[in-house]
Amino acid sequence: MKKLMTLAASAAMAMSLSTGANADSFGDCASANKVTFDGTIVDAAIATPELSTLVDLVVAAGLADTLATTEGITVFAPTNDAFGALPAPLVDAVVADTDLLTAVLTYHVTEGAPDPRRAFNNIAQRKATLQGQSVYFGRADAKPRVNMAEVSCTAVKTDNGTVWIIDSVLLPAL
Repeated sequence: MKKLMTLAASAAMAMSLSTGANADSFGDCASANKVTFDGTIVDAAIATPELSTLVDLVVAAGLADTLATTEGITVFAPTNDAFGALPAPLVDAVVADTDLLTAVLTYHVTEGAPDPRRAFNNIAQRKATLQGQSVYFGRADAKPRVNMAEVSCTAVKTDNGTVWIIDSVLLPAL
């Protein structure tokens, strides 16, 4: 049963990656339904091969239990390709410093259930992160963005929060 649930979750997250970000119009994107996953944010990330780098970094920073047990949070989850696009020396420096890694990862987490697809009129909407700084939701090229990272149009609703797949790593001001 657990294996079947993992396969279903993986399929749901893959659907979010492959179709959600490619909605044909603003209306299609804004009206895309959330995918429901029976498990925590961490369980959903583990079940998604495209998020394995994020999972490894969350474990390295000691944040897995926090992200699995904190209620009512939203995670903007960079893909493996997003991490791969960063310069290797930057990644090495962040990974070598647990406090810095924690700051970068918690910059991807907000309280509540913000929906970046709901940014209208090219006016950025601000949302505080668990790291302490804010991210901004807006639109560019008719696509929803958090900071300038493109957000998949399909969110994944888990037992303790929401996951939005993004195509870039968000970096706080340090």
